[in-house]
Amino acid sequence: MAAQHSRTNAAEDSGTDSFAAALARGRDGMRKGERTRTGLMIAAARFLAAQPLDRLTVAAICKVAGVAHGTFYLYFPDRHALVGDLLGEFVDHLQTRMHAASRLPGDTVRNTTAAYMRIFEQEPGLMKCLVVGGDAFPEARAAFQRLNRDWAETVVRAARRRDAGEARPDAELLRRAYALGGMVDQYLNALHIAADPRIAALSEDRAAVLETLTDIWKKGMSP
Repeated sequence: MAAQHSRTNAAEDSGTDSFAAALARGRDGMRKGERTRTGLMIAAARFLAAQPLDRLTVAAICKVAGVAHGTFYLYFPDRHALVGDLLGEFVDHLQTRMHAASRLPGDTVRNTTAAYMRIFEQEPGLMKCLVVGGDAFPEARAAFQRLNRDWAETVVRAARRRDAGEARPDAELLRRAYALGGMVDQYLNALHIAADPRIAALSEDRAAVLETLTDIWKKGMSP
């Protein structure tokens, strides 16, 4: 059991910087313009950690960043452009952490599921932007669709390698990967974003939740 917990912690601790901290890394060495642009994105990420996407305004971003209103327009034509770039980078950050978890020793499915759960816990505001922000911001919808597509294809490639000649046809594997990913997102959304009290009560044992979601992935993608 101790070894199992050690593997779980390793999966969760692989690249555990917040997204804002990851954006800020190396900022001091950037040129002034690039540093200011990054500062605006960090400000937006911090705003969205506590506020819904539809409340994000240029004025709010500039206030958090500590820059003049006009400075924003030197780097982005409007807030939609910033959201598109920000969520695109957040998806890259999320995928980097998931792929890092997949390379750790132990159960790959369990490790990647643990990493995804950890991101939902750490970044509920940004995950909310991806999962439910598409109505007001098409850029959020596009970022979430890219995340789903890329991860579904990753899962299918892993299934083909694992099951070789027994693997189901690619179209069936993709349908399953999308459906399973949607189930996991719905559960984590209810837990961390919608704050459903019933789901919260069922999720007090975090290790049990991880085992449930891991089991869903494994059984759903089995031959």
